[in-house]
Amino acid sequence: MLKRALFTIPLSLILIGVIVASFVLMGIKPNSSTISQAQKLAEYSKPAVVRILGYSVVGWQFNNPNDPEVEAILNQLNYQSVVGGSGSGAIISSDGYIVTNAHVVEAAQMEDDDIANAAFNQLVTIIADYFQVSYDTAYEYMLTYTQYTQVQKVIKVILPGGDILDGEVKSYGAPINEGKDVAVLKIEGKNLPTLKLGNSDNIQNQDNIWVSGYPAAADSDLLSPDSSLVSSMNAGQISATDKKTEQGSPVIQINAAATHGNSGGPVINEKGEIIGLLTFRGDTVNGQEVQGFNFSVPVNTVKEFTNQAGAKNTSSNTDKLYKEGLELYWGGYYENALEKFEAVQRLYPNHSEIKKFITNSEQRTDDSKILWSDYKTIFYILDGVATLLVILLLVFTFVFKPKNRAATAAAAVTAAPQTPSAPPTSTLPENTIPDLNNDGKIDVQDIILALQEQQKKQQKKDEE
Repeated sequence: MLKRALFTIPLSLILIGVIVASFVLMGIKPNSSTISQAQKLAEYSKPAVVRILGYSVVGWQFNNPNDPEVEAILNQLNYQSVVGGSGSGAIISSDGYIVTNAHVVEAAQMEDDDIANAAFNQLVTIIADYFQVSYDTAYEYMLTYTQYTQVQKVIKVILPGGDILDGEVKSYGAPINEGKDVAVLKIEGKNLPTLKLGNSDNIQNQDNIWVSGYPAAADSDLLSPDSSLVSSMNAGQISATDKKTEQGSPVIQINAAATHGNSGGPVINEKGEIIGLLTFRGDTVNGQEVQGFNFSVPVNTVKEFTNQAGAKNTSSNTDKLYKEGLELYWGGYYENALEKFEAVQRLYPNHSEIKKFITNSEQRTDDSKILWSDYKTIFYILDGVATLLVILLLVFTFVFKPKNRAATAAAAVTAAPQTPSAPPTSTLPENTIPDLNNDGKIDVQDIILALQEQQKKQQKKDEE
């Protein structure tokens, strides 16, 4: 057994080492610790943050043919005025539900007469500035000769990938200082990127937050047109959790920089969850915006309206594959990341970030690490074979023992047929071998001498 153990035990240890090594390799996961949490949140959230245009188009008819100058101005305006503005929002379901502020889409929710009055005031201001007359004078003149012909209400949702889709209001609160500044929209889509709704009851003062959206201050004539599709993200903290509007609606104060255009944009916590929607800024000082004093609607208030709209906060396979791809990409597993990103592109071709990451992954495939967990099936087969071999070696070493030679001989003697022996007689001498060397005892030497004498007699007989 010892000789076998010297061979089987080291071999068994090697096989066990192979099994352990396979589990270690399969357990290695991408390490993205070199990427900051803020950068991760920015990449995760960007595809789901949208720009929203809520406006109404008012058509005009001018009834004074003797005033060609005003007619010329209206002609330049194409006899139309546009009332409304832009804001931000976040997709919360893979089938296209979006949360934003009520005031972002207010211009598409007002009564036609109210919209026409707002548009008329805008038109009067243009006429007053052009002719350098007072607002009241221009107002009385235009009121006499102008009337609106139609009001067209429009909500457009611009996705980060460039798609421009019609939005439909599914639930609506009220603009700032009139109620809860929340609206839920619906666009047509599937496999859309999403953000998760958190719980604003769990927030604490000085929690880290990030505000994402499309601030107008970030727009510039010096930027390319496609830059308008890129959202901005600013970091900050929660400054106060228990403030309310004049109507009693709860709001959260934050110190992250934001401005008009950010309205309706998500306020995100460290988990990447929406804990609020930016709603309004603090008062201006000397006509200037003062950053660091902004307010958001708590997400639990937002949930009241998503429930009314029947919106389910569900993520998509697009989200899952995209996040898996990012983790692999940040960990250096570029070939594996490429597979995930290509799967995202098949599910949702207009994903805003996917082309960039596909290109970057393709360029770095030569430096890609090996993701051993992809070879689990092979490892499990090898581990199964190795385990079986270890068991066989141990059984061979410690269970199957060779039979003892002495025991085998004894067994053979026992098994052989026995010849009846003659009964002992008293006439037989006690010792049949004499004391041939005369040392006073019969021992081995006497037996050797007797055998030698017997051999000599036999030899002599053979010679005769």
